[in-house]
Amino acid sequence: MAEKNIKISDAELKDRLVAINRVTKVTKGGRTFSFSAIVVVGNENGYVGWGLGKANEVTTAIAKGVESAKKNLIKVPLLNGTLPHEQYARFGGASVLVKPASHGTGVKAGGAMRAVLESVGVTDVLAKSKGSSNPHNLVKATMKALSELRSAKDVAYHRGVSLDKVFNG
Repeated sequence: MAEKNIKISDAELKDRLVAINRVTKVTKGGRTFSFSAIVVVGNENGYVGWGLGKANEVTTAIAKGVESAKKNLIKVPLLNGTLPHEQYARFGGASVLVKPASHGTGVKAGGAMRAVLESVGVTDVLAKSKGSSNPHNLVKATMKALSELRSAKDVAYHRGVSLDKVFNG
């Protein structure tokens, strides 16, 4: 289950830049350039968050994105370096499918999805993105899929049964 307001030291979190976009605003004095940056932070041990930063300079935009990402951390259940089960999610025009993979497979994902999955600490996963390849929507769809993952312990608790009963019927 996704939790909010998680306290993790800044030293543990590693940030990854997903995309930078140069935005132009046309005024009567000419063109004004600014930048927006999508950043993903994670401790590579089950916690991940994403943020968007906008500023007139690239470094400032990235710093703002990192600060924003630290405020949006979620806990993702991991199982031996992979995911507990298959999950599908959509956000806007982007659709993502993430599947657990056997040890040694690696992170089979592209672009924005790879940054999110590596930040959360997944070492073996199969991922497919369908529809839009817009980095904003891909990151949000991937985060949505990860937040909907449930561990076997959570399933047992919500069903009100023992952990053995979840696996053995």
